Amino acid sequence: MHVTCLQETRISLPHLCLAGLEHSTAQDADISVVFIHGWLDNAASFTSLLEQLPPSIDNNKMHYLAIDLPGHGLSQHKSTSNFYPFHDYISDIQQLLRQIAPKNLILVGHSLGALIASCYSAAFPENVLALIQIEGLGPLAESADNSVQRLRKGILNRQRFAAKPLRGYDSKAQALQHRMHANQLSADQLEPLITRGCVFDGERWQWRYDPKLRCDSLYRMTQDQALNYLEAVVCPNLLILGTEGYPAIKQATQRIPSLTNIQQVEVEGGHHCHLQQPHKTAQLIEQFIQQFELDSTITKNVESKCDSSK
Repeated sequence: MHVTCLQETRISLPHLCLAGLEHSTAQDADISVVFIHGWLDNAASFTSLLEQLPPSIDNNKMHYLAIDLPGHGLSQHKSTSNFYPFHDYISDIQQLLRQIAPKNLILVGHSLGALIASCYSAAFPENVLALIQIEGLGPLAESADNSVQRLRKGILNRQRFAAKPLRGYDSKAQALQHRMHANQLSADQLEPLITRGCVFDGERWQWRYDPKLRCDSLYRMTQDQALNYLEAVVCPNLLILGTEGYPAIKQATQRIPSLTNIQQVEVEGGHHCHLQQPHKTAQLIEQFIQQFELDSTITKNVESKCDSSK
């Protein structure tokens, strides 16, 4: 038996409202699995995967929640002056988890979502039962020698953004074709993501995501900082890579020898391998979850953990 119905949901945070797709609720389940999508994607990038997952695993009732990150999909955009710095996403996830208060939490992230999930797991290890990263391994990093040039480039990029008109499409089909070419994915694989990610403004089809998301970051961690985050992830950790995924991510797996709690597997496909192989990816996730034996006597919800850590 698989999940047959995903419900639209809205979660109000103190500073904005997040949208998402949900099966069950944290209150009614033993385990909550929160899915965090990649850059410029949205919650629907997990639809085909979610539909392959069971409503219960080893008699544990499951709660699945795929969110739209701030500025993506149907979630609210941040203020005009906010350019979505990476670390703010960690705070957004913390606020989200305080709202839903899962009993046992597993984070699943793809690409940017994997970066966010890994950093949250490092900063709040007491809240995370397990971590699953798809085509992502810890935060992006570069040499400290690039820091000044990155700052300059990022600021100039913001200036160009302010003067750049929005890109639009004559039809939704044209937007779909653009993403098919960019991501090397089929129309069937991308259709849910495009439907959620596009809107007709009366003249042309536009992406729903906040255009500021395309601006370059002003800051990136050093390799030592990124490794420190990865080493701070103490929960079991599954890394799923596409056989034709981003080479830079495979290079980043050189960090793995210093990590003792990570399993690495490959599935056929590219950077969006979970869209190309939803059944296989769901199998890997289900098998990974099956290894956990929950002790209800020590289970606590995230809200109480967050309050006690103040």
